[in-house]
Amino acid sequence: MKACIFDLDGTLTDTLESLAYSVGETLKEMGLSPITSDECRRFVGNGARALMEKALKAAGETDGSRLDEGMEVYGRIFDANCTYHVTPYEGVREMLAELKRRGMRLGVLSNKPHLQTVKVVREVFGEDVFDCVQGQQEGIARKPSAEGVYRLMEALGVAKEECLYVGDSEVDIRTGKNAGVRTIGVSWGFRSREVLADAEAETIIDAPEELLSI
Repeated sequence: MKACIFDLDGTLTDTLESLAYSVGETLKEMGLSPITSDECRRFVGNGARALMEKALKAAGETDGSRLDEGMEVYGRIFDANCTYHVTPYEGVREMLAELKRRGMRLGVLSNKPHLQTVKVVREVFGEDVFDCVQGQQEGIARKPSAEGVYRLMEALGVAKEECLYVGDSEVDIRTGKNAGVRTIGVSWGFRSREVLADAEAETIIDAPEELLSI
């Protein structure tokens, strides 16, 4: 293995507070009922539009007529708060440092909007850990499409047989499978071990250091 591509939210960083806060402030500004943090946890993983669509339905806006308004408000609020209380999971920094020491090339692929993905990675990890960082962008199909994985593999200069993909959700498991790369599920993120097993994750780890033996 020469490279490892990571999901961001729920895999490298605990971003639930930033997401829940931004969704809450969006619903408040729109005059809607709040949703719970647990609901927000279940709604993340498929990008900002899917998150807002589900959040608005949970808040009582079931016809979808205010989705574009919600996206505008959420985009503004989340951009200002995307690093709010964001921290790396325990053991992640050490795991990344050891992978770098071993000569692995590292990438991040997220369904979070690209500018916010870059902002979070730089704020939490600095600019010298990851070789490539990619969030959701116009013209690139979001996960579980394999397109983002292929683009990162090309940028990292590796073949699919030389690359791992690591994520915390059923979306990530499907992404890795669609790309034809070995895929690792992590149980400490936004989904349970059972959800990962149901998605037919071939390998599930419970702590970042377990990745080093793989």
